[in-house]
Amino acid sequence: MAPPLLQLKDIALTFGGTPLLTGAELSVSTGERVSLVGRNGSGKSTLLRMAARLLEPDRGSVFVQPGALVRYLPQEADFSGYETTLAYVEAGLKPTDDAYIARYLLEQLGLTGQEDPAHLSGGEARRASLARVLAPDPDILLLDEPTNHLDLTTIEWLERDLASRRTALVIISHDRRFLSNLTRSTVWLDRGTTRRIERGFAHFEEWRDQLLAEEEREQHKLDRKIVAEEHWMRYGVTARRKRNMRRVGELASLREQRRTYRGVTGAATITASSAEQSGVLVIEAKGIGKIYGDRAVVSDFSIRVQRGDRIGIVGPNGSGKTTLISMLTGALEPDTGTVRLGANLAVATLDQHRDSLNPETTVRDALTGGHGDTVMVNGAGKHVVSYMKDFLFAAEQARTPLGKLSGGERGRLMLAQALAKPSNLLVLDEPTNDLDMETLDVLEDMLADYPGTVLLISHDRDFLDRLVSAVVVPEGDGRWIEYAGGYSDMLTQRGADLAREAPKTEALKAGKEGAASEPAAAKKRMSFKDKHALETLPKSIAAWQAEAAKLQSKLDDPSLYTRDRPGFEKITAVLGELQQKIAAAEEQWLELEIMREDLTG
Repeated sequence: MAPPLLQLKDIALTFGGTPLLTGAELSVSTGERVSLVGRNGSGKSTLLRMAARLLEPDRGSVFVQPGALVRYLPQEADFSGYETTLAYVEAGLKPTDDAYIARYLLEQLGLTGQEDPAHLSGGEARRASLARVLAPDPDILLLDEPTNHLDLTTIEWLERDLASRRTALVIISHDRRFLSNLTRSTVWLDRGTTRRIERGFAHFEEWRDQLLAEEEREQHKLDRKIVAEEHWMRYGVTARRKRNMRRVGELASLREQRRTYRGVTGAATITASSAEQSGVLVIEAKGIGKIYGDRAVVSDFSIRVQRGDRIGIVGPNGSGKTTLISMLTGALEPDTGTVRLGANLAVATLDQHRDSLNPETTVRDALTGGHGDTVMVNGAGKHVVSYMKDFLFAAEQARTPLGKLSGGERGRLMLAQALAKPSNLLVLDEPTNDLDMETLDVLEDMLADYPGTVLLISHDRDFLDRLVSAVVVPEGDGRWIEYAGGYSDMLTQRGADLAREAPKTEALKAGKEGAASEPAAAKKRMSFKDKHALETLPKSIAAWQAEAAKLQSKLDDPSLYTRDRPGFEKITAVLGELQQKIAAAEEQWLELEIMREDLTG
C-alpha cells in the first residue's frame, strides 16, 4: 500500500470542558477518495481544519508528506484583501502555474473574474472558492460541504471535474449522490472517534446500521452482566467471612464502563401541523408567463397539481425557480395566463434566505413569536423546550441568539417555524441545506407521510429521487417542462443533465429552428479557453498515448493475471479511463480545428 500523503493519528480536542475528539484518525494516500461523515456537531469540520494545519489538536499528530500540496475549501471563505474574484483565485496558484487556469475555471463556474468579493452571493462565493482550490491541481483536496449554495448545473460540473482528476479527496457533504458518485472509502466520525470502511459512501449506511446494532447487543450483554454481578454481591457472599475483592473490582469497572458510555444522539422528531384537507385540485395554471426587462423567465407554462402530489422544481440559479413557484402559489401575479387555486388551501412556506433571521432574536422567541413558552402544534399547545428537543436543540439553547447558531441549527429552526403552522400545502425552497443525513431521513419520512401537497425546490438529487412524483425543469427561453418521476427519471426522459442542452422535441423544433441556429451563426471568434485547448491538446494527447503504451506493455505480460490479479484489474481500469480520455481529447481537438478553419476562411 502506498505511504499516506496525509495522516492524522490519535487526535483529541476539548471545547469548553466537553471532549469533541477523543482518538480520531484519518489517513489519505495518493488518489484516494474519502467521504468523512457524521452528525452535525460531531467534529468533521474541526478534523478537516486540523488536516489543513489551521488548528492544533490537544493530543495526537498531523503528518503531511513533504512536498505534497494541500488545498482546503472551508464552508465560509475569507475574501478580505482581494479586489476581484480573479485576484482571489490567482493568489492560490503555484508559482509554476499558468495563470490562464484561474480565468478558465472562473468561466466554467459562471464568473467573469471581475466580481467584487465584498458583494458576492452565497453561490458566487462558493464558486470562487472552488476555483481557487481547484486551480493549482493539488495533491490533496479537503472539501467541506462543496455543494452548499450551488445549483444542480454547477454540482454536476464539479462532480465531473473532480472525477477526472488524480487528486486525493476528503469530502464532507450532506449530498448523498455526490458522495456516492465520487468516494471509494468512508470514515465515520462518531462520538469523538473514527471508524473506516474501504468502500464508498453508497455502502456506508448499511455498514453503520450493522455496527450500531452490534453495539446495542454489546450494551445489552453488559447490562445483564452488571445485574448478575450485583446479585452475587447481595446474595453470593452471605456465607463467607470475606468478599472476593477481585469480583468487587470487576463490578466497579463494569459500572464505570456503563456510566461513561456515550450513546448515539437521537434523531429529530419532525411533525407538520396539518390543516383541514384541501380540495382535490390544488393548483391549475394555464399558459402563465413572466417577463423581466427583455427576458422571458416563464413562458406559456401550464400544470395541474392535485392533492397529494409532490412536485420538484429544479434548474440553474437565476433560471426562475422562485418566480415560478411564487406564481403557482398566488404570491406573484403572472404577466400572462391564469392561476386557479383550489378550495380551502392553507400554505406553509420555508424559504432559503436564512440570513433574514434576526440574529438578536432568541430560539424561544423565534418559535413562540415572543409570546410565552408555548408553541401550537396540530391544534395543541406544546412547551417550547419540548418542541425544540424534537428538532435536536438542547434546553439550554432556548435563550441562544439566532446569530450564534450553526448553519444546520438555523436550517432546523426554520423547519420548526414553518412546520408549526397548520397547512395542507408545503412550499419548501432548498430545505436540505446544511442538514445532516439523519435529519434529512426524518424530513423525508415526514414529507412522504404528509397528507397534503408539496412543492419543492432542491438541488439534492437523492432527496428528489426519494420524494417527488414529478420534476419541472427549465429548457431555455422561459420554457419549462414537467417530467413524470424523480430526478433520475427526468434525466432518462430528457436525455441530458442540466449542464447540457436536452434534445429538442419535434414540437419544439417547429418555429424554434431559426432561433436555435442564431447563436452559432453569430459566433465571430474563439474563446480564450478554445484557443488554449487547441494549442495544448496535442501535447496532452501525446503524453497520454505514451502512458497508455506503457500500461499496455504491462498487460501484454501473459503471467500478470495469474500472478497479480488485483494489479491486472487495476491497470485494465486505468487504461480504459485513459483511452476514453484520449478519444474525447482527440474529438475535442478536431472540433476546435474545424472551428478555427471556418473562422479563418
